[in-house]
Amino acid sequence: MKQSYPFHLILSNASGSPTQQLELFALLNLGIIQSLASGILSATEAIQLFYHADNCLYVRKHLRSQEANAIMSHGVQLPDLFDCLPPDEAQREFCHELETMRSLCLKLLELGNFK
Repeated sequence: MKQSYPFHLILSNASGSPTQQLELFALLNLGIIQSLASGILSATEAIQLFYHADNCLYVRKHLRSQEANAIMSHGVQLPDLFDCLPPDEAQREFCHELETMRSLCLKLLELGNFK
């Protein structure tokens, strides 16, 4: 099992405004989403590494963004898809959830006028 590395250590060490921290959060998530989509990272590994309770709490308390909170919520639920749905349906829903997460990340970047 891989060790969990809470991203709040990265964000707390990053200088910048709350908007810049949200942009960093969005960019980090886009990388994780791409890793999930390509199969480099499994849904279970994503929870162990990133979408775990400590990080969800950090996002809720410190980033205070509905979009960021929604991204974390979607991430936490990814492995459940494979537990409760038939394989083909689970894969379709998994892709849909990743696209939803990707859209939320892009929305965060647009809100911060990331260039």
